[in-house]
Amino acid sequence: MKFKFKAIKKDGEIFEDTTETKDKSSLFSYLRDEELTLISSEEVKEGSSFFNKKNLNFFGKIKIEEKIMFARNLGAMIKAGLSLTRAISVIGRQTKNVKMKNILRSIESDLGGGNTLGSALSKFPEVFSPLFVSMVGAGEESGDLSGSLRNISEQMERSNNLRKKIKGAMIYPSIITVAMIIIGILMLIFVVPTLTSTFKELGAELPFSTQLIITISELFKQNTLVMIFVLILISFSSYSLSRTKKGKRFFDFIILKMPLINGLIKEVNSARTASTLSTLLSSGVDVVRSLEITKNVVQNSFYKEIIDKAQKSIQKGAPISQTFRDNENFYPAFVGEMISVGEETGQLPDLLMQVANFYEDEVERKTKNMSTIIEPLLMVFVGAALGFFAISMITPMYSLTNSI
Repeated sequence: MKFKFKAIKKDGEIFEDTTETKDKSSLFSYLRDEELTLISSEEVKEGSSFFNKKNLNFFGKIKIEEKIMFARNLGAMIKAGLSLTRAISVIGRQTKNVKMKNILRSIESDLGGGNTLGSALSKFPEVFSPLFVSMVGAGEESGDLSGSLRNISEQMERSNNLRKKIKGAMIYPSIITVAMIIIGILMLIFVVPTLTSTFKELGAELPFSTQLIITISELFKQNTLVMIFVLILISFSSYSLSRTKKGKRFFDFIILKMPLINGLIKEVNSARTASTLSTLLSSGVDVVRSLEITKNVVQNSFYKEIIDKAQKSIQKGAPISQTFRDNENFYPAFVGEMISVGEETGQLPDLLMQVANFYEDEVERKTKNMSTIIEPLLMVFVGAALGFFAISMITPMYSLTNSI
């Protein structure tokens, strides 16, 4: 139930707020815990409030940094001795994000109704991933919820930092590529037609490359909006195709075969797999469930299949390391060997974390050097494109000069 209330703080300040509790007596208990004096309260009907659960998905966005801080702060408060309900309430009052505030109120209400934190979080799968929910559930079962929340925040922070490094490495080549496309289109629309009219007036014999550029230029000049629409349509179709199962698999295959970045992709997936498995296993989640969650964390479909095979093989009694050893063209041999040692010694979570640290360091080193590697390649590509254009446009002029 949702209640709108007016209360007095300890310093005498009067304020109004809205909260969700099981019933009115739970509201009184909540206010007493917060050391607030109730003045008045009234129930807010679910249909009359815009911020009900049905509308939470359509209002605001919760960034990964907010979820990291939520897990970190909640774990710290529980470790300090605060009750789970009160800790959720404190975080809810501190957050500025309207969507997060309403989600926390819903969670607080579920906790007041006797539900576990894991079950309350699972009602918001668009915010809290299966990894988050499973680790919270394992922490509640083991009695070390604060430790599980700390592990969650560390895992999410590692994953977020890894994603930022990859995005940062791709910014420079992306900007150069987009700029080249825009400049190329502008030259086709404004520069090439001027040269084309000159060639026609002088009756110059045009080579194939020049005719090709002129044809493309005429298409863009005479049908500018249509051509721009076609380019947008191609981009949108490629994106839509990448969202399908077959399309995603095709793009995943292309990425794995691309020079320069294929090694980086393997190391990124190795780091994600090892880090996620280590965090889940150290939190008390069983191996089969850990592999199932890890399969959803990795992005490449080929890696998902390998983890799925590992999950099925371990259910048949085979060691986890066997599947990774059989797929060394995706996971480096180091991953399979370390998992094998971890299984033999009983220190699998620790050794997996060492694997994750190793490959995260490798990714950081390579992303720092990537701009140095990509820059000369982009210069060669830009030079080749400009050279092709220049030769195509200058060759007819030399032919005219020689004929004169």
